[in-house]
Amino acid sequence: MPKPLERLSEEELARKRVIGRVSTSTLSFLTRAFVEQGFDWLLPVVLSKSTDPLWPDPGASIEKRVETEIYGETVRTTLSMIVHKLVACSTAYPRLFSLSPNVRIEKRERSATGWHAYEFTQLDFEVRGGSFGQVRGVVEGVVTGLVDVLKRERRDELMSLSRLDGLGTPRAPFKVMDREEVVEEYGAEWESRLTKEIDDPVWVTNIPREFYDFQDPVSGVWDNYDLLVPRYGEVLSGARREWEYERIVAKMERDGVKKENFALLLQLAAGRRLRPSAGAGIGVERLVSWLVGARHIGEVQPFPKVPGTVYDL
Repeated sequence: MPKPLERLSEEELARKRVIGRVSTSTLSFLTRAFVEQGFDWLLPVVLSKSTDPLWPDPGASIEKRVETEIYGETVRTTLSMIVHKLVACSTAYPRLFSLSPNVRIEKRERSATGWHAYEFTQLDFEVRGGSFGQVRGVVEGVVTGLVDVLKRERRDELMSLSRLDGLGTPRAPFKVMDREEVVEEYGAEWESRLTKEIDDPVWVTNIPREFYDFQDPVSGVWDNYDLLVPRYGEVLSGARREWEYERIVAKMERDGVKKENFALLLQLAAGRRLRPSAGAGIGVERLVSWLVGARHIGEVQPFPKVPGTVYDL
């Protein structure tokens, strides 16, 4: 289990500093890459009346949703900036990204995965009129470029982490697999089994999820996608988005989502001001964990946030 800074030995602190240097280079590369591709960098949102419902996503495991009252209104901590992205992308920023805080109070048993934290950061991005093909091109270029840069500029750090030889530059284009085919081959525990077998990142598409992911009304196929990396699993989740009022409302009613929590989004959709888009969220700590070969995601956080444990800082 990851320990707080004040309890680390000198050897553990040295490892923490090395991981920090790789993390710094990762954030520098990612933000520069998105800016150079014409994305506007937005500041994040911490509290809001609307945030991600995380329902009925089968991968969600939320023990508690954090709410408070401000000026007589109920607000929630950000579960993801998906609602903000849809509004911002539809109105003022056709290509945007943000380093978004996510507070998700995971069930205590998730501490054993080594892959979950109850507070983490996503690089969230969205493209107006975008498609999986566009998102795929951006992500694959960023991931392969990042690994190349780290192996060149952080060679000593990766070597000290015993990761230099094990971290190969992925071969693009990455393989794409349909979830139904993956389930048929690997069963219900497909994610953990698949990540043990792959040598390069793999896209998995067509995953039943929240109302904002686009689902073909005829075939029922979902136009969404996760990116899995070897041994560590999902580092990115995204989709093409629903934008039509009737379809959004119908899916909310189907899934039992409270429409009053998304009043502004529905207002924009009803007024035909919500625009088609596609995007994704990259889990920064998960990405860095894969890059450095971390034993636990808490290793890459200066102040670990491990499910079931409340630290002083």
